[in-house]
Amino acid sequence: MDREIAAPRVVVGVDGSASSYGALRWAVRYAGLVGGVVEAVTVWELPGLYGWSGPAVDMDVDQEEARDRMRQELTEVLGAQGAGSVTTHLVHGNTADVLLRAAEGAEVLVVGGRGRGGFARALLGSVSTHVTQHADCPVVIVRAEKP
Repeated sequence: MDREIAAPRVVVGVDGSASSYGALRWAVRYAGLVGGVVEAVTVWELPGLYGWSGPAVDMDVDQEEARDRMRQELTEVLGAQGAGSVTTHLVHGNTADVLLRAAEGAEVLVVGGRGRGGFARALLGSVSTHVTQHADCPVVIVRAEKP
């Protein structure tokens, strides 16, 4: 009976889009209801890196600056106290793959309905579509609030 039970993990993808901010707020509220912890995951990938041509962008990404920017965004969305309760991960790789790995063993994976790319009229973004088809845990998709 002395086994330690870990708090449920709520993993949320954050990419700077309005729908990812909605997903972040949803994840924090849900974690509060289930006594869970929130892990915010931001993924960076250099365009052209995996194609046949060499990347046409500067390969030196300042990860510390990106972490600071992520923490600032979380503070703007959740306030200082809310942001302080969220664990952050900045990971290089394919967004859908990174989120799926991060969500292994999680209570739920939360993503925005549409991220920074894609077509404005698309119902779901490519990442949210992919994770709903491949995640081992429940997936919640949060659409951006209308202004």
